[in-house]
This record gives sequence, C-alpha cells and structure tokens, in this order.
Amino acid sequence: NLTPTLYRLANKGIQFKDYYQPASAGTTGGEYQNIFGMLPTASGASFKNTVDHYNYMTIGSQLDRLGYYGKAYHNNTHTFYSRHETHNNLGYSDGFMGYGNGMEEYVKNRWPQSDFEMIQGTLPTYIDKEKFNIYYMTVSGHNGYTTSGNSMTARNWDLVKDLPYSDEIKGYLAANLELEKAMAHLVGELEAKGLADDTVICLTSDHFPYGLDDAGLAELYGGTPDNYFKRDHSAWILWCGSLEKEEPIVVTTPTFSLDILPTLSNLFGTEFDSRLFPGRDVFSDAEAMVFNTNYDWQTEYGTYYASKGKFEPAEGVEVPDGYVDRMKAIVRNKLRYCKLAWENDYFRYLFEE
Repeated sequence: NLTPTLYRLANKGIQFKDYYQPASAGTTGGEYQNIFGMLPTASGASFKNTVDHYNYMTIGSQLDRLGYYGKAYHNNTHTFYSRHETHNNLGYSDGFMGYGNGMEEYVKNRWPQSDFEMIQGTLPTYIDKEKFNIYYMTVSGHNGYTTSGNSMTARNWDLVKDLPYSDEIKGYLAANLELEKAMAHLVGELEAKGLADDTVICLTSDHFPYGLDDAGLAELYGGTPDNYFKRDHSAWILWCGSLEKEEPIVVTTPTFSLDILPTLSNLFGTEFDSRLFPGRDVFSDAEAMVFNTNYDWQTEYGTYYASKGKFEPAEGVEVPDGYVDRMKAIVRNKLRYCKLAWENDYFRYLFEE
C-alpha cells in the first residue's frame, strides 16, 4: 500500500528471488560493485583510484559508444567520496552533477536531500532526447532515522506512524518512501511520454541498512541475520514497461551485484567478452555463484563459510565429488582478477587504441 510503484517494478519486471549485495566497503564499495561489476579489493580506495583508469566496460561507456546521451546524478554533496572526480570518468557523455555543481537548482539544502526533488528536477533535461542513459545515486534513505535528524523521515512520518514497528524502523521506512515518490514520478512521466515500453529501469542497493543496530536489523529482517549472506540478501529491480505485457520472468538462482553489468550488457546487445566479468549474465548457462571479499560463497549446491572452513550443502542436493575445492579455487581466482584488473588498469591494456 505504501510503495505501489516499487512493488510494481519488482513484481512486473524480472523477478530476482535470491539476490545479494555484499557489504564489502560501505557505500562507495557497493556503488563500485554495481558500476564496475567487480568487488572492491582495496576497500574504499577502489573507486577513488579509477579516476585515471580507462573505464571501457561500464554501462555508461558501453551505451555511450552506441550513441546514448549519458549523465550521472547524486543529490548529496558532489565532492563526497571524490565523486566529482570519479563520476566524470564513468563513460557518461555529459559527466556528473551533484549538490554543489548544479543539483542545488533542483533540491533543497537539507539532510538528507530528496530523491523526489532530484528526479523531478532533472528528468525534463533528458526525457526528450532520442536515447538516454541516466545514473542516479540516491540519498533519501540514508541512516539516522529520527524525525529530528532525518528530513525525509520527518517529511513522511505521518504515513508510517501507525505501523506496528519501533520508531527506528518506522523512521527507516519513512525515509525510503521518498524513493517511492521519486520512482512514481519517473514512471508516470515515462508513461505520459509513451516511453515506458522502451525504457529500462535497473535499481538496487549499495549495502544492507547498517545504520540500524542488531535489534533494528532483526526487527526489519524478521529475525537476526547471523551470517553475511542473510545480512546482505537484498533486491534487484530490472523493469521495462513492455515486460508487463508478458508472463513474469523469474530468476531463482543466486544472483548478486557483480551480475548486473554482464546481464545488462547482454540485454542491450553490446559487444562484450564474458571472461572480463567475474559475475555472470544471469540468462546465460554460466554457473550461478555469489561470493564476497571474505572468500565466502554460495551456489545452488550450498554455502561455504571461509572463516570456519565449512561447507553447508543445500537441502536435498547431491554435491559432486571435488565440488567444494573446485569452487574455492574459482572464487580465489575471481577475487585475484578483481584485484589485478584494478591495480593494472586492465581495460586500458585491452582496449585503448
């Protein structure tokens, strides 16, 4: 009832039933995963050190080569996490705008800023272009979920005040209702322009809600998330208006943030080599796998916890001989690839003319 647009996008698009967002390096680490399809092996420095890299395989760069107008937006301070440097090198043709280099024209100076105001203000600048590729990094759901400390919690408090939760969880939900309003406006305008059937919306998180304490997480999750996979289980929305005319596409295999870039590359028909992505195109026959920087991994056969050196098979499956050792080696190699590709500006070596 409170999030009809997000519910619609999640259920009438492609449904990912088992999606994970590894919390490897906070906000900038999650953003790095979503954009580069790599795990941040140098923690928060991973993104910042791409400033001088040849970021050839981002979706910004790929669609730029196909003639799309591109721009990245953020409604918080444009210099935070050095985004004024990093986000001008993601392949978007018109660069990056945050609060301080243009976004202040559209959003009010409060904490946190409004996702709705950002999308409402910026949408007219590109919606009439022939092909556009837009990246939004939102901030309204940021933690500090009190009515005195979070302007979005205060703004939407009346919508949640009677829900059967603690004030902290009601505050969390209230803050995130600003994203619902933003997406409702975006979808409504796309439909009014007749563009919804030819526009793709890809939406996910950057990390679990780490602003909540253990009791808050347990309340939100409906139980204590006592390992990384339970904690990092999240949502990936991938929607296009034309999908609503078909039966839902349901992906039940484990997926995670590193799968976003190769999947979009496939669906947009760009030219790419799957060996360059440690994740997978979820519609390929590649083996489904989720892993994190702790060398934990999960597949349809079960879950491996590296710190315990323990593999827990999934219920009702027969695990092939040598499977665990094979998967451990694959994860080690994938993480090594993430590290070396980043350290050596690998795509410049491959693609720069």
